[in-house]
Amino acid sequence: MEKPSPRRITIVDVARHAQVSTTAVSKVLRNAYGASPGMRAKVRQSIAELGYRPSAAARGLRGQTYTIGVMLPDLRNLFFADILDGITDQLGGTDYQVLLAPGCNGEKAESRVIEAMIDRSMDGLVLIAPVSAKSRLNSVAREVPTVVVGRHGPSATYDIVADDDVAGAFLVVDHLVGLGHRRIAHIEHHETDPVRLREMPNAQRAQGYRDAMAAHGLEDQIDIASTTYTQEGGYLGAKELLARPNRPTAIFAGADVVALGALEASAEAGLSVPGDISVAGYDNSALAAFGPISLTSVDQDGREMGANAARLLVERITDRERRTAQVKLSPTLVVRRTTSGLSSSEQ
Repeated sequence: MEKPSPRRITIVDVARHAQVSTTAVSKVLRNAYGASPGMRAKVRQSIAELGYRPSAAARGLRGQTYTIGVMLPDLRNLFFADILDGITDQLGGTDYQVLLAPGCNGEKAESRVIEAMIDRSMDGLVLIAPVSAKSRLNSVAREVPTVVVGRHGPSATYDIVADDDVAGAFLVVDHLVGLGHRRIAHIEHHETDPVRLREMPNAQRAQGYRDAMAAHGLEDQIDIASTTYTQEGGYLGAKELLARPNRPTAIFAGADVVALGALEASAEAGLSVPGDISVAGYDNSALAAFGPISLTSVDQDGREMGANAARLLVERITDRERRTAQVKLSPTLVVRRTTSGLSSSEQ
């Protein structure tokens, strides 16, 4: 005969154990006014000893579930892990819990994920580099507090945290030109939607590359391969660039994961990095810092982006009426072993 399942600990049990009222326990759980430090300590000790876990559904009926949904476009891109670390660090010590879901880089899949998080009464959403139409993002933000990371604004309904992607592209081109390179190519993420062309980080980086090349008088050397922000995309893009008659001496990949593919294609072509060709990425992810790779990359401080996103979201949850904010971070360039000056034969 099976043993009955243990009874779930309730708020009444906590109140009895702490010898306080259920109202007092509720105040502590909601972090509301009216609970003294001594009472808070007593209630939290009882919660710990009894193993009490508040029901998210019940909290939702009272107005908050203390859960925040974070949508990541690609779980394979380590830069998004940096953003997540910033979010969780910022929320440390609060009652909020983070739940993750992959957006899968498609509008339909992304919409299903967002709807699922809303249906589960999450208090707020952090959407990282969403591909949904702006009208859809505005609709979501009117329904639930939302922060968008990576897309450029402005917006009257959701807060925005982004890197200055144009400035980051300039850092890469300036660095490569300073090393003597002129034939500098770029691998971008193919984009067709006219609104997203103005807002997405990949489009901003590609435009920054064009502007930087023009600023150095190198308009005639602009050379772009349009693929995807994936390792395979970097591989295919680099193969395309390396097969062209006027082979580049340097490749600026729009993301570190793209740069990995470019490194693979360069090795396959029998080229050494940086002896025959220089490669630079963007994100300064853990992959870039990995010793055997040692990739020159733009650092947009993913942790700081995540921390700002979490801060703004909590503020938005607390005050739905405040004006939207836009945080733009200034990138830096971390120079490593994949970029160097030209040899005499390449000049």
